[in-house]
Amino acid sequence: MSSQSDIAAFIQETPLVDTHEHMRREEVYLDESPDILSQLFQNYVGADLFGAGASQEALDNLFDSSNPDVAARFAPIQEAWARTQHTGYGEAVRIIAKELYAIDELTPDSIAAAQEKNDALNQPGERLRLLRDEANLDHIQTDAFSIQVTPELSGPDFFFNDISWAAMCSGQPNHEEIAEHTGQEITDLYSLRLVMETIFQKFSTPAIAVKAQHAYNRTLRWQERSDDEAARALDVYLRDGEEIEESARLCLGDWCWARGVELCIEHDLPMKLHTGYYAGHSRMPVDYIRSGNLCPLLAKYPDARFVLMHIAYPYTEELVALAKHYPNVYADLCWAWSINPYSSMEFVRRFIHAAPANKLFLFGGDTGYPGAALAYAKQARTWFTRVMQAEISDGLLTESQAIDLARRYMRDNQYECFRVDAKKEILRAAVAQ
Repeated sequence: MSSQSDIAAFIQETPLVDTHEHMRREEVYLDESPDILSQLFQNYVGADLFGAGASQEALDNLFDSSNPDVAARFAPIQEAWARTQHTGYGEAVRIIAKELYAIDELTPDSIAAAQEKNDALNQPGERLRLLRDEANLDHIQTDAFSIQVTPELSGPDFFFNDISWAAMCSGQPNHEEIAEHTGQEITDLYSLRLVMETIFQKFSTPAIAVKAQHAYNRTLRWQERSDDEAARALDVYLRDGEEIEESARLCLGDWCWARGVELCIEHDLPMKLHTGYYAGHSRMPVDYIRSGNLCPLLAKYPDARFVLMHIAYPYTEELVALAKHYPNVYADLCWAWSINPYSSMEFVRRFIHAAPANKLFLFGGDTGYPGAALAYAKQARTWFTRVMQAEISDGLLTESQAIDLARRYMRDNQYECFRVDAKKEILRAAVAQ
């Protein structure tokens, strides 16, 4: 057997840690009971379809499950699909079609003929089976956009959840959510600090990490803020709400962000930060999203573990440098393989020869449905196999070195950073009580 076959087999057979999803919980997934078009297209490909000429009306109709005529709903976007099918997003859709429905070519007729197969996907336990058995995932980590973290009974040592810190970092703490999950109100800076401490006291034990994607609505450039500055900004926010001026919002957000990092250190949780590319289309202020903007924060908190997500695409070289330079920085390829698989492949090759082997996480699907996560995982394995085969063919790695790196990137690094063994025991015990 050739060394290429050996590394390919290892990558296929090794359970892969999934560090980032927005996976719907079992009860929500079953209640939604997504039809075939939602399973195929309700992921990131919609942005590419729009860019390829599909109208917003056609995309809205594509996901209108009240209309059972799936062929008629697909037909208006068929030309845009033809233009999109070879992008990273399109490749993932083609994998979903093949793996879930045995469809080789998406047409109105092939989709209509496969719709009856969809009922089998919307059954109790099927979500877990697809993710664990078909996608061969070790576990998944989900950002449910909530400060609350509770065990998932459908798979307590498989489904992990993040504490969301995005609203805090944005300088817009969610009053209603905070009151619901902590029983406390924010009236001044002292009470805001107590709220934060309560969130961690209640939810840090089952949580796998803290996550913030505030790069969607503010710069990643962090500044240290005093309590007095934050108190004045909070007074403005409590008075003006969503109408708060950006300068005050950034001030309050920076202060909340720093307190979140300090609580992460205290409770031994990594902080995941969205860097780089935006979901959707037609809006991406590139000065917000560079991972290099984080340097003051990374230097201020050397005891924190920062997971910088999506390889900061398109600023990938900058992230390689950060992971090389800062001991507390980890680079995560979540979502990146589907955004641009070629760029991700090149990123891994550069990373191998620049940064320590413990600093890279290979995969996260960043999706809501299990079929999409399965497809994104298969996509990542395929492109990562090409990376490692190229490294071996070029004489840069031996087969055993490639396998060792693959094991680290696919599983071992994540287990170390996120304390996965301990978290699995905690969640098993919580459900057993």
